[in-house]
Amino acid sequence: MGLTTPVLAIAGLLGISIPSVAVTASYSNDYRACAGRLISVGVTAQAAAEGCATALRPTDLSACVVDISKNTQIPAVDALSGCRRARQPKDVATCVVALSKNTEGAVNPDVLNYCGRSLLPMRFAQCVVGLRSEISLAPNVALDTCIDGSDRISGFTPPSTLPNQQPGTQFNPTFETQPVPANPIK
Repeated sequence: MGLTTPVLAIAGLLGISIPSVAVTASYSNDYRACAGRLISVGVTAQAAAEGCATALRPTDLSACVVDISKNTQIPAVDALSGCRRARQPKDVATCVVALSKNTEGAVNPDVLNYCGRSLLPMRFAQCVVGLRSEISLAPNVALDTCIDGSDRISGFTPPSTLPNQQPGTQFNPTFETQPVPANPIK
């Protein structure tokens, strides 16, 4: 019995330390990759650290920044700001790159803002590209038209006035004017 206690203690310590090493290695890779990619496109170390540390999906954040900075004229620092605010950074990057190519780079800062504001950035980009390919619209007009968030329901037009009611179909409720006695008479 004296020999089994030290053996079990050593085995327990070894068992506890192995999973923590595996967890540390697996979690650090996403953040390490994020920081490395952001620094490679010119983001400062401090901004990269803050951006990656606060990101829900750090590899998506870095992919967004790298894609925008390499395929548009938008600086990586500005792209980082837009990608950090996005719920779906990869979709925002795809939107920004597509619209920057479609608008000939004329409104790059606006494109990042519009794609970031859209709830569905890929659909927004399709709207802008589709309208501009068939209609001669200025880039900002197409962006404003597609971002319009008014509430529309397809195929439904609300009536402008209520239809006239027939005099016999009106509802006229009647109410008792005398209170009900608290103690009923027997």
